[in-house]
Amino acid sequence: MNKPNDLLCHVDADDIDCNDSPNDHFNTILNARLSRRSLLRGSFASAATAVLGATGLSACGGDNGPIDPVPPVSPAPAPEKLLAFSAVSKSLADTVVVPAGYTATVLYALGDPLSATTPAFKNDGTDGDFEQRAGDHHDGMEFFGLTAAGTPSTSSSDRGLLAINHEATTDEQLSSFFLHPTGGTTTLPRPAAEVDKEVALHGVAIVEVKKSGSAWQYVKESPFNRRLTALSDMELSGPARGNALLVTKYSPTGVRTRGTLNNCGTGKTPWGTFLTGEENWSGYFARGADDDAARGNDKSVVALKRYGRSQGARTRHGWETGGSDDKYARWNNSKLGASANGSDDYRNEMNGMGYIVEIDPYDKARTARKRTGLGRFAHESAAFSVPAAGQPLAVYMGDDSRNEYIYKWVSAAAWSAQDAAPADRLATGDKYLDNGKLYVAKLNADGSGQWIELSLANAAIAAYAAYKFADQGDVVVNARLAADAVGATKMDRPEWCSVNPKNGEVYYSLTNNSNRTVNPSGSSQLAPDSANPRAYTDMKGTSAQNGNPNGHILRMKEGAGAAQATSFTWDVYLFGAEASADAGKVNLSNLTADQDFSSPDGLAFSPYTGICWIQTDDGAYTDVTNCMMLAAIPGQVGDGGKVTLNYAQASGATLAVDTFVGKKAAPDTLKRFLVGPVGSEITGIAETPDGKTMFVNIQHPGENTSQANLADPSKYTSQWPSNAGYGAGKRPRSATIVITKNDGGRIGS
Repeated sequence: MNKPNDLLCHVDADDIDCNDSPNDHFNTILNARLSRRSLLRGSFASAATAVLGATGLSACGGDNGPIDPVPPVSPAPAPEKLLAFSAVSKSLADTVVVPAGYTATVLYALGDPLSATTPAFKNDGTDGDFEQRAGDHHDGMEFFGLTAAGTPSTSSSDRGLLAINHEATTDEQLSSFFLHPTGGTTTLPRPAAEVDKEVALHGVAIVEVKKSGSAWQYVKESPFNRRLTALSDMELSGPARGNALLVTKYSPTGVRTRGTLNNCGTGKTPWGTFLTGEENWSGYFARGADDDAARGNDKSVVALKRYGRSQGARTRHGWETGGSDDKYARWNNSKLGASANGSDDYRNEMNGMGYIVEIDPYDKARTARKRTGLGRFAHESAAFSVPAAGQPLAVYMGDDSRNEYIYKWVSAAAWSAQDAAPADRLATGDKYLDNGKLYVAKLNADGSGQWIELSLANAAIAAYAAYKFADQGDVVVNARLAADAVGATKMDRPEWCSVNPKNGEVYYSLTNNSNRTVNPSGSSQLAPDSANPRAYTDMKGTSAQNGNPNGHILRMKEGAGAAQATSFTWDVYLFGAEASADAGKVNLSNLTADQDFSSPDGLAFSPYTGICWIQTDDGAYTDVTNCMMLAAIPGQVGDGGKVTLNYAQASGATLAVDTFVGKKAAPDTLKRFLVGPVGSEITGIAETPDGKTMFVNIQHPGENTSQANLADPSKYTSQWPSNAGYGAGKRPRSATIVITKNDGGRIGS
């Protein structure tokens, strides 16, 4: 969720500065240079863009000869050209804009019923039964095919399951105000009925979708439909299973926990299961004002602070005040019981959140598993290396908070092709995701880097003075502290990551960082470095935005050993910037008006076309355009060159930093494909195997509406999707849209 009244409004509420380790950024300080917005913004509309459009194709036939007739012969079809569409212009309209020749329609929105007996959504705040409805804040998602008989399929393109994250709710103060009749309670304690509704709106949905003729619909009565919420029973697996840090009143043996929370990015395993990342979960937990002393100021206090929970911390929604029932008490992370191990309270409850969770979308009887080996932090997506028989699998991940780290997991087991269609999908997950090695990245100023193993066998971790690790379970539960210990590189909020299927290179979106500064003071401010090289001032109207407000996309090429390599090279694929920004300091990728963007977030390569899709969650450029999605055809690490940025320090000294910039964008390698409604984030992407249908999520349209204006729809900053003809009421709703090409071609061609 986002902080109100923040110039970079799309900064998550839990994206707080809790990384006070001394890890540096190559000790190279640059000078920020003022970059002001041009007064001339250009046109917001183009005749080449539309919400709905159509194109026609005609075929040619050969002539028959007069003596010996032969069958008509059609010329060979022209080769498919990717990014052949006309770029969408920037837009401030309250609608979804896609290129001419494409159609976008709403498929599944907040509150839609997922069973035949659940009433239609009224969208007036009176609806209930959200355990059987679409949750809120649609985020990452994946498509899992179904045959006509309802069995798993890797080739079906007209029927399947969408596994969709429902990350959070749109809030002002404590209340998710669009979801309650008069806006909800904004003081403590919170009513139980409001808390129960908000808890149910979080989590994951599995929903069947199918194509009928040329139209897609979700199947309300499908037996596959289900919700997993913040109260659903979950199993803990991997090295932390049964660890003392996971003992709670709910699970005295430390093998289970309740719920998945703040689900953001996703992953799809090579064996056909769904991975969901738990991102900004810490802000849901409270700590008492004297909890440090209650804990005896033991090492748990260090860990809690490192994960953003100092004593006296209030929660995002006040769910712990909903009543005396255990389901409310679990949100209080204070030491309240007398036991030595935490089996009589929820002092360890927060340690059960922050993982990659594996779900079998086809089997609702199977309990989801939290894969603790992949580390505990603010997870976004989980991207697999290209599977190679006989070689381990790597899973790439990022920790989405300012100044956090990039990670990868390498399986102990080598990939076997027969595991692509296993009899037991979760057991296959046990094989590849419970045993292996967790690494964190250190990026060097010369464009090289190392993967450093997070293990007690690493002397830096075993001897770390700030926190004494007990075992490997402790290392993965407190992965941030282990990464601090080995000197990992602090990054500008690592968001989604994806692997280029053509060459195996790994791409990370670094969305922004308001704490990059030329003259840092305090542990939370950082000087720019080679991998995060910009610290500048950008103007949004008359307001100055400092740091790296527009973000960038990093890419990495593994060294010898591919997925299990311990070294890599890197460069910056793209720098987010407005087209008019200083080309020597800010717009280093030479973006034009058809390409400029800010705050990259969602990032995914299509396995079918190879297009890299880039989605934004922005607050820096929203005076000019709503958030967007772009299509890109990247090159490879090293296709650009080294750039030296020279800046003056406050002391008057001139310092230089080298960075490595990918080949500059061109019209045939990067284009804007979609712009969303007002106040929305564009996030989540999935495709059918034929590449002809794309699913995209529109999250929190109208999020900047004030609760004081709830009774007057004319004052909502967005009325989407009701203004697109979808559903009852005018309160804005997060939703999944489906995009098709009118000529039946593949998306992005």
